[in-house]
Amino acid sequence: MIDEKNNSEKKIEYVIKTPKKSVIPRSERQKDYVRALKKSDIIISAGPAGTGKTFLAVAIALTMLLDKKIERIILSRPAVEAGERLGFLPGDMREKVDPYLRPLYDSLYDLLDFEKIQKKIEVGDIEIAPLAFMRGRTLKNSFAILDEAQNATDTQIKMFLTRIGENSKIVINGDPSQIDLPNKSLSGLHRSKKLLGELKEISIVDFDYKDVVRHPLVSKIVKAYSDQSSEG
Repeated sequence: MIDEKNNSEKKIEYVIKTPKKSVIPRSERQKDYVRALKKSDIIISAGPAGTGKTFLAVAIALTMLLDKKIERIILSRPAVEAGERLGFLPGDMREKVDPYLRPLYDSLYDLLDFEKIQKKIEVGDIEIAPLAFMRGRTLKNSFAILDEAQNATDTQIKMFLTRIGENSKIVINGDPSQIDLPNKSLSGLHRSKKLLGELKEISIVDFDYKDVVRHPLVSKIVKAYSDQSSEG
């Protein structure tokens, strides 16, 4: 009975309760990630799509915002796919970059009512912006997440990490197999893990195909491509 109680307490430890649903990590790696998100100031995670990197981070950030442990959430992505063509897209700057930030909106809407999310965006409690907009800022009382970090250069990731201010967390997420930069060697995700992995204040979490929580076929597809890459 003691063991059952301990197991129950451990399960509760990893449950992330949001207004629309309770989010529960499904793999041991995801549990490690949730633990890191709670205890570390900076977290760098890498792995395939569908492993919950962004969703779990957004869930933790949202609970901290609602519990008033932080004052705002900042969600960012590099708009690499647009490249120099960004200026030729119709609409103002927000309309141009919104398609690249859409997955971040989707995570938020899955955890809190649309109207409440929109209100928090309007008043500045939640900010969704391209990575380039982060330059020169100091992020205090914030939970900042850089998504798709495999498409950020070494200099950009350093810039984002050094925005951290008092009572803040920074999360860097990326999938090394989906680099869209013209020169893949410019991606700064791997180097940031290598350079900062020895710092005890920073947590590094690596996911693989076994942690994919989308359709079961996604895990098999990721593994197949990974196996082919390792074979050369």
